[in-house]
Amino acid sequence: MYTAHGQLDRDALIRQHAPLVRRIAQHMIAKLPPNVELDDLIQVGMIGLADALSRYEASQGVQFETFAGQRIRGAMLDELRENDWMSRSSRKGQKDIENAIHRLEQQLGRAPKESEIAQSMDLALDEYQSLLSKVRGTQLVYLEDITPGDDDNGSFLDRHVADADADPFSLLRDDRMRTALVQAIDSLPEREKYVMGMYYEHDMNLKEIAAVLEVTESRVCQLHSQAIARLRTKMRAH
Repeated sequence: MYTAHGQLDRDALIRQHAPLVRRIAQHMIAKLPPNVELDDLIQVGMIGLADALSRYEASQGVQFETFAGQRIRGAMLDELRENDWMSRSSRKGQKDIENAIHRLEQQLGRAPKESEIAQSMDLALDEYQSLLSKVRGTQLVYLEDITPGDDDNGSFLDRHVADADADPFSLLRDDRMRTALVQAIDSLPEREKYVMGMYYEHDMNLKEIAAVLEVTESRVCQLHSQAIARLRTKMRAH
């Protein structure tokens, strides 16, 4: 797109690629706690898009959408890192859920039901589900428990996203890790397995998954958090 003077029309390009920003934000929001607003992510993502427009060179051999997607995600992660969105209480809540799941798996020899996890934590079912919504910022790909030197100091994202040595994709390339992860996913309760497949394999957002399962978006977040907790529990040994 060019102006009458033969220059790139930045405004037109930004409007054209604005849906890309929204799509990335909608996909990322499921991994973040409720205090992170979608509109805030989109606003930061638009800054990343503008930055991509100023830096992109076709001679690099990369499609603009691919290049812009990296810049948009990077801008969003920088903003989240600066605000350290994963609170200490959320991290503790996640650990408590994982510990309860681990205890019950040892006792029952199977994946515990949601009601059993709640009872083990001395919580009413609605209280447990509320906790699941609050801790949805924890992701499997950070593999927090196997990262050397992990503690409660510093930014969560600084420790896990920005550290090249803790690159989750490098870990998943390991055959044993990949095999263990596939087995862990296969052991999930059916509905949680569906959520993981739709979200990560088919790149569906919360609204789309909720429509398929005929539940609320909030319930999808809860199922996602619970699935992540189960997987992280099983992956501790790796």
